[in-house]
Amino acid sequence: MNIKIFKASARGHADYGWLKANYSFSFSSYYNPESIHFGALRVLNDDIIAGGQGFGAHGHDNMEIITIPIAGGLAHRDSMGNEEAVMAGEVQVMSAGTGVHHSEFNASKTTIANTLQIWLFPKKLNIKPRYEQKSFVEQIKPDTITTVVSADIEKDKDALWINQDAYFSIAKISAGKTIDCAVRDRSHGIYAFVMAGKVTIADNVLANRDAAGLTQLPAQVSIEAQEDSQVLLMELPMQGNW
Repeated sequence: MNIKIFKASARGHADYGWLKANYSFSFSSYYNPESIHFGALRVLNDDIIAGGQGFGAHGHDNMEIITIPIAGGLAHRDSMGNEEAVMAGEVQVMSAGTGVHHSEFNASKTTIANTLQIWLFPKKLNIKPRYEQKSFVEQIKPDTITTVVSADIEKDKDALWINQDAYFSIAKISAGKTIDCAVRDRSHGIYAFVMAGKVTIADNVLANRDAAGLTQLPAQVSIEAQEDSQVLLMELPMQGNW
């Protein structure tokens, strides 16, 4: 297995007052030619949004957009008629397809929201836009791996479908415990992002908001928690028209 470490401190940073953004890949005013995408993974923004603030109506097309709140939540409104709040413990997937407009504002007027905004290149272009969200509060328990987004919802019946051969899982691991993540397709890569805590993957220690890009995958990947931790595991294609 090959592994590349991405330290949290090496990400792009922007401070707009109401928004403090951390960019794992080139985005907005941050450009790093060495960090454009990881396979189908194009955007991973770790955003801290002030109370009552957010992103006004804007458009997307032909992108799979996943929102995972870590603290607080977002009030979402879109041109498909959806008007929902997506809160910590929930996951939202939107296929932009032929085109969609949406806005996202902190669901609270007084406290910050910390969210992960993730974009994947789609498998099929120009599909009908779609939106789905779900709570995984009951499923994400200590020392388990919960698949929250999947290309195969016949197998992963509780997961949200995505228009890409991708699988997102959240591993919640107690200090001192090791958990094994089964690999779906060994030609894929895994981008492992530490949402909280500190873990070891293949003898590499990853602290809070560090990440590891894994390629040439074995049948399973082991993650050992140095402290109570939560890790987002994104398995996805490394080759495509992007």
